[in-house]
Amino acid sequence: MPQVRWKTRFCYVVRTLTMTSPYFMQSRPVITRSGDQNAASLRSKLNTRRRNQGPGSSLEVKVEPEEARISEQRPSSAPLSTGNVDVTHSGACHPKTETDALPLSSHSRRRKQLKVEYDEDEGVPPVKTEHWEPPDWKKQLGYIREMRSSRDAPVDNMGAEKSYDSDATAHVRRFQVLVSLMLSSQTKDQVTAAAMKRLRAHGCTAESILNTDDEALGKLIYPVGFWRTKVKYLKLTSAILQKEFGGDIPDSLQGLVRLTGVGPKMAHLAMDIAWDQVSGIGVDTHVHRISNRLGWLKKPTKSPEQTRKALEEWLPRELWSEINWLLVGFGQQVCLPVRPLCSVCLNQHSCPSAHKISPTKRPKAASPCSPDPTSASTVKTEPGQESDVKHERLKKEPLPTPVSPNAPKRKIKT
Repeated sequence: MPQVRWKTRFCYVVRTLTMTSPYFMQSRPVITRSGDQNAASLRSKLNTRRRNQGPGSSLEVKVEPEEARISEQRPSSAPLSTGNVDVTHSGACHPKTETDALPLSSHSRRRKQLKVEYDEDEGVPPVKTEHWEPPDWKKQLGYIREMRSSRDAPVDNMGAEKSYDSDATAHVRRFQVLVSLMLSSQTKDQVTAAAMKRLRAHGCTAESILNTDDEALGKLIYPVGFWRTKVKYLKLTSAILQKEFGGDIPDSLQGLVRLTGVGPKMAHLAMDIAWDQVSGIGVDTHVHRISNRLGWLKKPTKSPEQTRKALEEWLPRELWSEINWLLVGFGQQVCLPVRPLCSVCLNQHSCPSAHKISPTKRPKAASPCSPDPTSASTVKTEPGQESDVKHERLKKEPLPTPVSPNAPKRKIKT
């Protein structure tokens, strides 16, 4: 019995020394619960390096939690590492790369942000969006308002705004405004007002015009300019309005321009007077002439339609309705087509065309009922109707008398 006790005590002491001795712990292979020897060897190396570097090492803080996290997340069925080859339970061998042996840090998993830079186009100049407007146009417009303050021009008393019957229904008043604008093309306001007065006495509606024959209608509107052509236009337009609009006029610019004998100037004025809607500037011969004289356009224009587009580019929209009757009356009284009265004009010091010599060529002699020879507007014609206008112009305007070559030449005084 004593011998057995002695042997038992000896084995216990040996086992205790084996388990607690650092020599046996370093030489004995350590196998973790997951069977990963690589993690154990890595832990021992880190412990040795930590003892050599001291307690204040930054490697202990950064690497040890990462290594512990990798060993905890690895499953029990993790492949065993043998040298440079990883062997899985399925028997497949995969070569180990350098990236597999190194622990992944949080910095390596972040995506690097790319900085995108654009090359500047040094050779391309920037686009200029400056708003052009003529110099001193506000001052010039104020002077025109002052000269038109009396409102005694023909357009003020006999224009389209004064040509309709105020006691008629709304759609009849709108129709009469359109008829007045159609008759005013290349005709003075005095002649247009007299013709509208006769038409209203006869019955100026779409139905009454359709029921009137061409000869009687021509006598009513005579002596407006191109009265024979305008008789045809009134008949065609009245038929369209009676059939599609019940005797009323369209309430859109596109619908008005579609009518026979109605141009852009008439359509914009009809929208303003009849429907109280500003769709554009009504440019006639007076507005076209004065705008070019005052330099209100970037470059000189040759037609009223070009002037309208040029004015609408810079003139404020709130002035579109006012500018027509202002310039028309100003052109009828002061800024005349021939020999303008620059000496009484308040804009004589700022107008580029002030005190210029008027053209020496005088208009052809014509009867009082003939159209205004200084007018720049033209009657709108449909395809196949240009010959009617040309034939009527030749019929109304007398041909110039031939001059004998032996006749003495006259000197024109300027």
